[in-house]
Amino acid sequence: MRYLTAGESHGPQLTTILEGFPAGMPLLAEDINEELTRRQKGYGRGRRMQIEKDTVEIVAGVRHGYTLGSPIALVVKNNDWKHWTKIMGIEPLGQDEENEVKRKVSRPRPGHADLNGAIKYGHRDMRNVLERSSARETTVRVAAGAVAKKLLSLVGIKVASQVVEIGGVKARVDYSLTLDEIKDRTENSPVRTTDPDAEKRMMKAIDDAKENGDSIGGIVEVIVTGMPAGVGSYVHYDRKLDAKLAAAIVSINAFKGVEFGIGFEAARKPGSEVHDEIAWEKESGYYRKSNQLGGFEGGMTTGMPIIIRGVMKPIPTLYKPLMSVDIETKEPFSASIERSDSCAVPAAAVVAENVVAWELANALVDQFYSDRFETFVEEINKQREYAREF
Repeated sequence: MRYLTAGESHGPQLTTILEGFPAGMPLLAEDINEELTRRQKGYGRGRRMQIEKDTVEIVAGVRHGYTLGSPIALVVKNNDWKHWTKIMGIEPLGQDEENEVKRKVSRPRPGHADLNGAIKYGHRDMRNVLERSSARETTVRVAAGAVAKKLLSLVGIKVASQVVEIGGVKARVDYSLTLDEIKDRTENSPVRTTDPDAEKRMMKAIDDAKENGDSIGGIVEVIVTGMPAGVGSYVHYDRKLDAKLAAAIVSINAFKGVEFGIGFEAARKPGSEVHDEIAWEKESGYYRKSNQLGGFEGGMTTGMPIIIRGVMKPIPTLYKPLMSVDIETKEPFSASIERSDSCAVPAAAVVAENVVAWELANALVDQFYSDRFETFVEEINKQREYAREF
């Protein structure tokens, strides 16, 4: 499967085209809207979340509630477009109105794509960079992921996320909770954590950062259950599923690192405390006595829960701006503010869920017959049975 996204932060709409979904899969706009709503929640979000109430329009690839097997096209309108029609318009500006409405950006903000993107594409107006590099683009990535999540749910695969750290405040992670329990707790937490004590301290850390004109980052964790064993590949480096997931996580705006299972902690432990012992029982077949490696060995799923974490840096747009240099005058200045969230980690957890869902769905479609959805389901169930009896 593959998808492309198009659209600017203050343009008329965001668009994505998805290719490769089986024909006959049930899909409704509400399946996608649920994820879009979740992305907009979270303590520490800025004013944009009050302006935009994201909903999707399915404009191709679905008929009477079922996918056709042809490309699926999704559109999310930007409600704020009415205030940007001239600034972000398609048609050329007249000479008299150019200076009035263009709002040229010549001052790059530290931590953003502004300067690097301007150098790459030769833009003297860095609005051409920041409009596309904005995290607003994750809206349609979540929409794409929501379609993938629907596919996963229909073959018995569940995806959830939780925030495990914000601004140095660490949550107590309880892996005895079921995914449904994790979902229930995080959906009722302003910071998407399952730890009530940490929730209060995380919210205070966000408030303190906002009061100081600063921002804070954190760590999100995605957990997946129900993936059959043997999905992915050890044969080629570019077909390792954990590698694809790592790339997907780091592709999210502001994410700077990723780990599976105990992750970097493995560097501080001997092998006897890192690798997961293999066991077998008649009912379920092979399983691991622990899950230190987060559901992966050799680039393939083990059948154990997938546990993947990503670290998000603090948002770089600050109310206490850092210093930069104007590309026109070469004079130093305090970086401007387009808009700012003091913390977007809870929302980023939802984005992470959906990019993970896409890669897992893509791996399944790649590995199993997927022209017709009913046959796709049968093939995956056969794989599960085969692994149990192996």
